[in-house]
Amino acid sequence: MKDARIDRRLFLRGIGGVTAGVAAATALSACGTGSSRSGAGSGGKGGKTVVVRDSGGSYGAALQKAIYTPFTQETGISVKVLNLDDAPLLAQIKQGRPQCDLINNSMMSHTKYVAQDALEKLDLDRVKSVKSAKIPENQITEHAVGSSFYGACLAYRTDAFGGKKPQSWADFWDIKAFQGGRSMCNPDGDLPELEFALLADGVPMDKLYPLDVDRAFEVLTRLRGDIKKFWDSGPLPGVLLSRQEVTMSTVWDGRIADLQKQGVPVTRQLNGMRRQFQGYAIAKGAANADAAYQLLDFSLRAESQAALAKAFPSNPSSPLAYEKLTEDERNALAGAPKYYDKGFDTDIDWWLRNESAVTKRWLEWARG
Repeated sequence: MKDARIDRRLFLRGIGGVTAGVAAATALSACGTGSSRSGAGSGGKGGKTVVVRDSGGSYGAALQKAIYTPFTQETGISVKVLNLDDAPLLAQIKQGRPQCDLINNSMMSHTKYVAQDALEKLDLDRVKSVKSAKIPENQITEHAVGSSFYGACLAYRTDAFGGKKPQSWADFWDIKAFQGGRSMCNPDGDLPELEFALLADGVPMDKLYPLDVDRAFEVLTRLRGDIKKFWDSGPLPGVLLSRQEVTMSTVWDGRIADLQKQGVPVTRQLNGMRRQFQGYAIAKGAANADAAYQLLDFSLRAESQAALAKAFPSNPSSPLAYEKLTEDERNALAGAPKYYDKGFDTDIDWWLRNESAVTKRWLEWARG
């Protein structure tokens, strides 16, 4: 299963020049994979179609149930879905022939697209739900709007520490009080987890950025011998915890609920959670821009975000969406008001400037 959060690895592998992406896009079109532009005028009551890119898997299925189908029912506009990675999609846009109109991607990826002039500048007057859903101002940019977030946090086995409960990243680093192996992500899974090391070392959450990289790696080194595995996919931390290969792991916040339903003695700790937002943008040169605006507006509604949260462990960006959930549904989400102040937003600008250098250093550190 693909995951929305894995797309970032393609940027680490040098897609800036998009040469390889052009070849990939050409091959993709030749073999007929993805949604065809030739179908853009068919389907729906009004004969209109919008093509949206998402990452597929269970997230894509939830989007279909909570967003795309209700949108078509309301507007008569058919939604075609394209599961395409960033490199070929960017190549298509560079060629002036994007296969999709609306792009669902991380806000960090959208920022990278902007640097390559691959997104339309948004006319926010056409997206009424930005105001009606009270989307946070820091998730509204000239080219993209944040619709949800995922949080990287701490997960642990509840039967591992004699009743003691880890409360912070300092406890994650405290092998004496909380014995057992650890797992953290590698750069194929997510951004290197420097922020957690700094929080463990006493840096206040509101003073993290700019990150002190040297200090972070010094703290990471203290734990290196106890990290049994670096995970590169969303399900793996849960597998390691279930098998008791580790007692604590970093994890994406929505990955624990299914394990708990299966009776695995695990839970999460949201103190120091790192938030990264997902959102929507319109591809440069989109053939169905009007329909893309309509789907964008529909997706950002508080009702739509709440519906998606019921279908997938997605944390709405709209504070009003949480009011449309039951108390149990709301409190299961890391974005619930009672938890929100426990976490922090990733500084995208800092990571865009430093991601390549930090990743190179991380790989050397992990091998060392």
